[in-house]
Amino acid sequence: MNISKAEQRTLHVLARGGAILVEKNDCGKIIRVNCASREGWSLKDCTLRVFRRLKRKRLIASSRGGPYCVTRLGRISVRSQLDNRA
Repeated sequence: MNISKAEQRTLHVLARGGAILVEKNDCGKIIRVNCASREGWSLKDCTLRVFRRLKRKRLIASSRGGPYCVTRLGRISVRSQLDNRA
C-alpha cells in the first residue's frame, strides 16, 4: 500500500498512543482535525486531506464517538521509525 510521508508520520504518532481529535460544524461535517501525541504535542503534518486519506484506506477509525485511533491494518502498514529519545 502506498502511504505518503505525512501519512506515515501521522500513523506513527497514532501507533505510539496518539489520537486525532475532530471539530465538526453544525451540519456534522468535519472541518478541522488535530493530531495529538500521547505527550500532548500537536502534529502539523496531519491535515484534513491526510485525515481523509487515512480514513478512506481504513487505517484509522473512531469507536463510540471518541477520537480517531490507528486500526490493526494501520499498525501493520506503518513503517518503523527510530525513536530519538535518549
